[in-house]
Amino acid sequence: MNTPITRLLAAAGTRALPVVDGITEDRFADPTPCADYTVADLANHLYQVVVNFQVLAAKGSVDWTVPADYLHGDWRKQFAAEVDNLVTAWAAPGSEEGVSPGWGIASRTVGHMALLDLTLHAWDLARATGQCYEPAPEAVAEIAVFIDAMAPMARDNKVFGPEYPVPADAPAFARILGAAGRNPDWKA
Repeated sequence: MNTPITRLLAAAGTRALPVVDGITEDRFADPTPCADYTVADLANHLYQVVVNFQVLAAKGSVDWTVPADYLHGDWRKQFAAEVDNLVTAWAAPGSEEGVSPGWGIASRTVGHMALLDLTLHAWDLARATGQCYEPAPEAVAEIAVFIDAMAPMARDNKVFGPEYPVPADAPAFARILGAAGRNPDWKA
């Protein structure tokens, strides 16, 4: 597919923002579909993803080992501003071209990684906090094209858990969740 990453990120961000807005502090310690993350941990991680992938769009390098600590002040409003900044960063000329200097992979693939994280973690947070979430159809269509190629590398790097078995005729997003090591029926 050749849909610009910026357009896909805008659609995914529009769907993620209500979920982030709906996270209340009393849910911060709750578990998520990402076994190693509480709601607060995952919200911080998603915020870090949105900030770091802006830098990666500009062919910069990031340090993922820096602890994410974004959940203070008016963090939900700031998160929305950072999602806008992410969309803007990927709209810049050349953002999808070439190779990411830090990772040595195609820049468009890096954009796909941002799209995947934004979409999956919005679902994770919605499930963990009892919210409704429907991913952007155009994001799902794009992710479905590359998830099978990306999943083995993500599993090798411990980014995804083991593949969760999902029927071949399951909806596309359920198959994406399974490939990413998530049970599509997970409930808090």
